[in-house]
Amino acid sequence: MSQVPPVLLSAILCDRVIFDKVTSMPSLINILQVLNAPKFPVRTGQMVFFCELTNGHGKTRTKVRLIDSTDNEKVLFDKEGTVDFKDVRHVLTLAVALQGVVFAHPGEYRFQILAEDTLLGERSILCRQITIPPKSEEQGPAVI
Repeated sequence: MSQVPPVLLSAILCDRVIFDKVTSMPSLINILQVLNAPKFPVRTGQMVFFCELTNGHGKTRTKVRLIDSTDNEKVLFDKEGTVDFKDVRHVLTLAVALQGVVFAHPGEYRFQILAEDTLLGERSILCRQITIPPKSEEQGPAVI
Protein backbone atom coordinates (compact mmCIF):
# COMPACT_ATOMS: atom_id res chain seq x y z
CA MET A 1 0.00 0.00 0.00
CA SER A 2 1.14 3.52 -0.67
CA GLN A 3 1.19 6.22 1.99
CA VAL A 4 -2.41 7.12 1.07
CA PRO A 5 -4.94 4.90 2.92
CA PRO A 6 -8.16 3.78 1.22
CA VAL A 7 -11.35 5.76 1.84
CA LEU A 8 -14.22 4.11 3.72
CA LEU A 9 -17.50 4.70 1.87
CA SER A 10 -19.85 2.69 4.08
CA ALA A 11 -19.83 0.48 7.17
CA ILE A 12 -23.01 -1.41 8.06
CA LEU A 13 -23.87 -4.27 10.37
CA CYS A 14 -26.64 -6.62 9.23
CA ASP A 15 -27.99 -10.16 9.53
CA ARG A 16 -27.12 -11.26 5.98
CA VAL A 17 -25.73 -10.05 2.67
CA ILE A 18 -26.99 -11.55 -0.57
CA PHE A 19 -24.93 -10.98 -3.73
CA ASP A 20 -26.82 -11.08 -7.03
CA LYS A 21 -25.35 -13.78 -9.28
CA VAL A 22 -25.65 -11.69 -12.44
CA THR A 23 -24.64 -8.21 -11.29
CA SER A 24 -22.70 -9.04 -8.07
CA MET A 25 -24.61 -6.20 -6.40
CA PRO A 26 -25.15 -6.70 -2.65
CA SER A 27 -28.48 -6.66 -0.81
CA LEU A 28 -28.23 -6.13 2.94
CA ILE A 29 -30.86 -7.91 5.02
CA ASN A 30 -31.99 -6.57 8.42
CA ILE A 31 -29.58 -3.73 9.23
CA LEU A 32 -28.58 -3.83 12.90
CA GLN A 33 -28.06 -0.80 15.13
CA VAL A 34 -29.31 -2.09 18.49
CA LEU A 35 -29.24 -5.54 20.04
CA ASN A 36 -31.95 -6.07 22.66
CA ALA A 37 -31.55 -9.00 25.06
CA PRO A 38 -33.40 -10.06 28.23
CA LYS A 39 -30.14 -11.13 29.91
CA PHE A 40 -26.39 -10.94 29.46
CA PRO A 41 -24.09 -12.39 28.37
CA VAL A 42 -25.88 -12.99 25.08
CA ARG A 43 -24.66 -15.01 22.10
CA THR A 44 -25.79 -13.89 18.66
CA GLY A 45 -26.57 -15.92 15.59
CA GLN A 46 -24.98 -14.83 12.34
CA MET A 47 -24.20 -11.18 11.70
CA VAL A 48 -22.23 -9.58 8.89
CA PHE A 49 -19.98 -6.53 8.96
CA PHE A 50 -20.30 -4.99 5.48
CA CYS A 51 -18.13 -2.17 4.20
CA GLU A 52 -17.02 -0.54 0.96
CA LEU A 53 -13.60 0.97 0.32
CA THR A 54 -12.20 3.03 -2.53
CA ASN A 55 -9.07 5.04 -3.43
CA GLY A 56 -6.89 2.02 -2.65
CA HIS A 57 -3.46 1.53 -4.15
CA GLY A 58 -2.44 -2.06 -4.87
CA LYS A 59 -2.30 -4.83 -2.30
CA THR A 60 -3.45 -3.66 1.11
CA ARG A 61 -3.56 -5.50 4.43
CA THR A 62 -6.95 -5.05 6.12
CA LYS A 63 -8.36 -5.93 9.51
CA VAL A 64 -11.90 -5.99 10.84
CA ARG A 65 -12.25 -6.07 14.60
CA LEU A 66 -14.95 -5.83 17.22
CA ILE A 67 -14.15 -3.99 20.42
CA ASP A 68 -15.95 -3.49 23.72
CA SER A 69 -16.11 0.29 24.21
CA THR A 70 -16.89 0.00 27.91
CA ASP A 71 -14.18 -2.54 28.79
CA ASN A 72 -10.95 -0.71 28.00
CA GLU A 73 -11.32 -1.21 24.23
CA LYS A 74 -11.04 -5.00 24.68
CA VAL A 75 -10.84 -6.78 21.31
CA LEU A 76 -13.53 -9.46 21.04
CA PHE A 77 -12.92 -10.47 17.42
CA ASP A 78 -10.48 -9.67 14.66
CA LYS A 79 -9.93 -10.97 11.17
CA GLU A 80 -7.09 -9.98 8.86
CA GLY A 81 -6.80 -10.30 5.13
CA THR A 82 -5.28 -8.74 2.05
CA VAL A 83 -7.21 -7.01 -0.70
CA ASP A 84 -5.95 -5.84 -4.08
CA PHE A 85 -7.08 -2.53 -5.52
CA LYS A 86 -6.56 -2.72 -9.30
CA ASP A 87 -7.47 0.95 -9.74
CA VAL A 88 -7.99 3.88 -7.35
CA ARG A 89 -11.56 4.25 -8.68
CA HIS A 90 -12.37 0.64 -7.81
CA VAL A 91 -14.98 0.21 -5.05
CA LEU A 92 -14.07 -2.87 -3.07
CA THR A 93 -16.73 -4.64 -1.00
CA LEU A 94 -15.91 -6.55 2.18
CA ALA A 95 -18.49 -8.74 3.92
CA VAL A 96 -17.17 -10.43 7.06
CA ALA A 97 -19.55 -13.00 8.56
CA LEU A 98 -19.43 -13.60 12.31
CA GLN A 99 -21.18 -16.48 14.05
CA GLY A 100 -21.91 -16.75 17.77
CA VAL A 101 -20.44 -13.45 18.96
CA VAL A 102 -20.78 -13.09 22.74
CA PHE A 103 -21.69 -9.68 24.12
CA ALA A 104 -20.82 -9.84 27.84
CA HIS A 105 -22.89 -6.91 29.08
CA PRO A 106 -25.11 -4.04 27.94
CA GLY A 107 -23.25 -1.11 26.41
CA GLU A 108 -21.60 0.08 23.23
CA TYR A 109 -19.49 -2.16 21.02
CA ARG A 110 -17.72 -1.02 17.83
CA PHE A 111 -16.79 -2.74 14.60
CA GLN A 112 -13.65 -1.17 13.16
CA ILE A 113 -12.03 -1.41 9.73
CA LEU A 114 -8.28 -0.83 9.44
CA ALA A 115 -5.93 -0.74 6.46
CA GLU A 116 -2.22 -1.24 7.19
CA ASP A 117 -3.00 -0.54 10.88
CA THR A 118 -4.66 2.81 10.06
CA LEU A 119 -8.22 3.11 11.39
CA LEU A 120 -10.47 3.99 8.45
CA GLY A 121 -13.73 4.09 10.39
CA GLU A 122 -16.10 2.24 12.65
CA ARG A 123 -19.73 1.30 13.19
CA SER A 124 -21.21 0.94 16.65
CA ILE A 125 -23.89 -1.39 17.95
CA LEU A 126 -25.65 -0.67 21.22
CA CYS A 127 -26.58 -3.65 23.41
CA ARG A 128 -29.55 -3.05 25.71
CA GLN A 129 -31.07 -5.20 28.40
CA ILE A 130 -34.85 -5.34 28.08
CA THR A 131 -37.65 -6.76 30.19
CA ILE A 132 -39.98 -9.16 28.44
CA PRO A 133 -43.58 -8.58 29.52
CA PRO A 134 -45.18 -11.52 31.33
CA LYS A 135 -47.49 -13.71 29.30
CA SER A 136 -51.12 -12.82 29.88
CA GLU A 137 -53.52 -15.58 30.83
CA GLU A 138 -55.57 -16.82 27.96
CA GLN A 139 -59.11 -15.61 28.10
CA GLY A 140 -61.79 -18.24 27.95
CA PRO A 141 -64.75 -18.15 25.57
CA ALA A 142 -67.34 -15.48 26.13
CA VAL A 143 -70.41 -16.67 28.06
CA ILE A 144 -73.75 -15.46 26.77
